[in-house]
Amino acid sequence: MQIMGQFFSWVKSNEKEILVTLDDLAKKAVQISEELVVMLSDLKIAECHKKIHTIETEADSLVREVFSHLNKTFITPLDREDMQRVASKIDDTIDHIDGISARLHSYKVTTTPPYALEMANELVKGTKEVELMTSKLRNIKNPSSMLEHCRNTSAIEHKVDDLYSTAISKLFETNDPIQIIKLKDIYESLEKASDRCVDVADVVEDIVLKYT
Repeated sequence: MQIMGQFFSWVKSNEKEILVTLDDLAKKAVQISEELVVMLSDLKIAECHKKIHTIETEADSLVREVFSHLNKTFITPLDREDMQRVASKIDDTIDHIDGISARLHSYKVTTTPPYALEMANELVKGTKEVELMTSKLRNIKNPSSMLEHCRNTSAIEHKVDDLYSTAISKLFETNDPIQIIKLKDIYESLEKASDRCVDVADVVEDIVLKYT
């Protein structure tokens, strides 16, 4: 009986550990998006690119932890595949933001592109919604609240799409072809990072509908 109690205690501990690690991963998404805003606010701050890449590396470690916990845990708090999808989609968001930083750095962009800072600020809002919905996976007792975060993420993505369209339209009114290529790539990366937040929301919505 004591052994059985110890077993269930171990299972519960592992369940909690997986969800805490997922939450930590979502916090990294917020952290990296906020650092991107700092970078775009003053592209002369060289440390931002290094900080962003460090956060991305830390996030990769957390993703490995999630997958390791899932492989070692017999009973998982949610469907194993769903939790893998949440981790992977959050990781995709973080990777895209790291990619934006890398482009700004390698293209030697020294002046903040028009609309880029506004898009990055919306991206912060999107990652915060991702963090909120991920934190609530521990106890899905209020599905309407979680679905609201999913809808908010979608609304933010639409705002980013509008900013992207305006930015591209204005960009093609300019005459420097090299600059057009560079900035178009950066704008597209910002827009895709926002899309990845919606990917997380889609997975969370699937989970909510499955368990409620």
